[in-house]
Amino acid sequence: QINMSVPAVEIKPVSIVPEITGNIEENMIGVLLRVQGDIPGNILFILTENSVKYLLEIILNYEVDVDNLNEMEISAIKEMGNILSGSYLKALCELTGLELNQSFPGYAHDMVGAILSSTMVEMDEPADYALLIETIFSDGTNEIEGYFLFIPEPASLKKLLSVLGFDV
Repeated sequence: QINMSVPAVEIKPVSIVPEITGNIEENMIGVLLRVQGDIPGNILFILTENSVKYLLEIILNYEVDVDNLNEMEISAIKEMGNILSGSYLKALCELTGLELNQSFPGYAHDMVGAILSSTMVEMDEPADYALLIETIFSDGTNEIEGYFLFIPEPASLKKLLSVLGFDV
């Protein structure tokens, strides 16, 4: 059994996200999805290599080498990101009444700064801010920390904040 908690949700400048998630040169694993609908943007779910190794070993029941993942292991990571992103988007849709759809997940294994840069390249207009949702998984013994980022296009952030009742 895996439990999940969300200890923090914040809007942060995209420029400081690598510092929050760790060293900009630290290798991490990311799942990227494009969001379309009322507030277009990108979703990036990132985990440390050790966290991915631990989660995959729980799911697949064998030892995993994160530096040499096979197609099935990468597919499992992408599906985890897809399911979690879908859950977060559904909650956001229910909270705001907005319509949002996500693309098929992409996969990246690189330095966190490079993953974030590639996420920004995918956008029609570069974003200044991200909705950062810290996520902790626990099996009762170990905790695994990940970061879920919704990086809306600039006009999308204003629309989201307005729907949530903030003056923008």
